[in-house]
Amino acid sequence: MFQLEEKIWFWLLLVIPVILLFFLLLQLWKYKTQRKFANKTLLKRLSPNQSLFKSILKVLVLCLAFTFITIALVNPKIGTKLETVKRSGVDIVFAVDVSKSMLAEDVAPNRLDKAKQLVTQIINNLASDRVGIIAYAGKAFPQLPITTDYASAKMFLQNMNTDMLSSQGTAINEAIELAKTYYDDEEQTNRVLIIISDGEDHSDIATNVAEEAGEEGIRIFTIGVGDEKGGPIPIKRNGVVLNYKKDNQGETVITRLNEDTLKEIAEEANGAYINGKNTSEVVDSIRDILNKMDKTEFEAKEFADFKGQYQWFLAFGIFLLVFDVLLLERKTGWLKKLNLFNENL
Repeated sequence: MFQLEEKIWFWLLLVIPVILLFFLLLQLWKYKTQRKFANKTLLKRLSPNQSLFKSILKVLVLCLAFTFITIALVNPKIGTKLETVKRSGVDIVFAVDVSKSMLAEDVAPNRLDKAKQLVTQIINNLASDRVGIIAYAGKAFPQLPITTDYASAKMFLQNMNTDMLSSQGTAINEAIELAKTYYDDEEQTNRVLIIISDGEDHSDIATNVAEEAGEEGIRIFTIGVGDEKGGPIPIKRNGVVLNYKKDNQGETVITRLNEDTLKEIAEEANGAYINGKNTSEVVDSIRDILNKMDKTEFEAKEFADFKGQYQWFLAFGIFLLVFDVLLLERKTGWLKKLNLFNENL
């Protein structure tokens, strides 16, 4: 397991495109200036050892050195020991709707990305609670079992998309049934299921399943993403909208947020409905709910004794910088034989 201590330093990598652009402009300027001074044959006689390959190699080495030094500043750390620790918290399962209607852009950038943003921000505000993730459309599939590894949870979350499940629809009832298997009956933890959906195309038995879950001690909170006025479902290729989804009559399908369904499901399981339009309000609401709940003590295996690895990246970065300084732009004997870029013609 590894951690990145100072991620803000990754912004320094933006300097690399600037270096490459400057190098390209410099080469164009040198080419035009030399052509004004003499023709190609004369230039070869005046500077027989000038190497374009060595110039390109130098700038690539410089960029690579800069990359390693940046990683050193970020200071990646590796956990060297796996320990069992005692924590107290709530078991939270996120069920994220990945049906095609979640591609509607009535909330920016679209409903699915908004749902991911909401879950990510909720996780960022957790302390010692355990989380699990479920994806569902016409069927429900497990994505991540209950864990305290928030980094993995956010990674799985970001990889979710509407193409991961072939069956369409909104099987909230299946998501609830699957969530029941996530909780450990022996530990008797406080159990929370957070459903993020637009509530469309739901099964009529969803409220009955929610009631059964409530009887088993699972509190269900629903977060609605979308707008009641609705919007079309775009069909894209490489980020470009080609068309919009149409029904059997050729009319553009308009998908709308169905708050009534989500409210009914939450009420049946001693929970509450939250409109997902304002991210900070959603996060505050969930935090307040969790703070009022009793925490259950449980054991978790976690990596400990994290050690910084910056010295390796720093040493290699400095080595490349020194190598770049010592690397001359003139041809060497073995490079002449290789004749890279047809430089000897």
